[in-house]
Amino acid sequence: MANPHPHVYLGDRIVAAEAAAVGVASSAVLYGLSVYTVFPVHVDGTARTAFRLEDHFRRLEESCKIIGIDRFAAEWDFARFRATVVELVGRNAPVEDAFVRATVHVVESIPGTRVRGCAIQVSMFVYDAVPIVPQHGMRLKSSPWRRIPDNAIPSRAKVNGAYVNSVLAKQDAIDSGYDDCVFLDGNGHVCELSAANIFLVRNGTLITPDVSCDILDGINRRTVLTLAAEDGIPIVERTVDLTELYIADEVFVTGTSSGAAPVIEVDGRLIADGTPGPVAQSLRKRHHAALRFDEIHGWVTQLPATQ
Repeated sequence: MANPHPHVYLGDRIVAAEAAAVGVASSAVLYGLSVYTVFPVHVDGTARTAFRLEDHFRRLEESCKIIGIDRFAAEWDFARFRATVVELVGRNAPVEDAFVRATVHVVESIPGTRVRGCAIQVSMFVYDAVPIVPQHGMRLKSSPWRRIPDNAIPSRAKVNGAYVNSVLAKQDAIDSGYDDCVFLDGNGHVCELSAANIFLVRNGTLITPDVSCDILDGINRRTVLTLAAEDGIPIVERTVDLTELYIADEVFVTGTSSGAAPVIEVDGRLIADGTPGPVAQSLRKRHHAALRFDEIHGWVTQLPATQ
C-alpha cells in the first residue's frame, strides 16, 4: 500500500491530500464513472522525468471519447496537462521514483445513467513507486471470473468501475495463495492479468494477445514490443490459449505498476525450469533503462523544477 503525497490536484487547484474529495452523489461515486491513467516519474537528485507523458494523456483522451465524457476534450489539452503535472510534482518534490495517477471524474450530481455534457473534475496525485506484483518471479492462477468483453465495457478504456472485475479475479488468486490472476475471455483464451499485459516466449518468438483480445492496449506493452523489435526478436500478436502458458519457455508481464516482471508458475505448473528466462530478463533491463533515459524514441519528458 502507498499513501498519496501531501499535495493533490483537484478542481483546478492543488490542495492538501486530506481535503481532496469527490461528492458522494456524483456519477464518479454512484456509477464508477471515471477514467484514469498512471505514469512513472523518475527522480535523480533534483532532476525529474515522466515516461511517455503525452501517450498517457492521449490514452486519457481516448478513454473519455470511448465512454462519451465529452467535456474533457473541450477543457484540456496536452499543454495544460503537462503544466499541471510539472506543478504537482514540483510541489510534492519526491526524492525517490514515484507514480502519478491522473483521473477524469464525472461529477454531475445524480444525473442518472448518462454522460454527455456532464460536469467533470480532473484529479492527480503522486505516490511512491511500489510495484503491485513480485519482481523476481510471479505465481499466477487462471481466474474463474471472465474478462469483461469489449462489447460490454471496452478494455481499451481505463474505466474505474470496470476494475471491480479485476478485484474479483485478483482476490480469488490471492485467496488461493497466488500473486495474481490470468484473465480468460468467454472462449477460454488468455487476455491479461488484473492490471498488466502478458507475454510468453516460445522457441525464441515473443507472443502476446493482440489488441482485439479484450486487453488494455498498454503503453508499457507497446514499449516492450518496440524494444523487442529493435533487438531482432520475432513478435507475434494473436489469440493465445491457456495451455500455451503451461508449455512456454518464458512468461512475463508488463504495466506501469508491474514493471516488466517475470512469471515462474501458472496454475501450479512451473514455467520451464522455474527461473526467469533470458528474453524476459533482457527486456526487463531495457524497459527499466527506457523509463529513466531515452534519446531515441522521445519517451522521456523533463519536469522542470517549479518556483
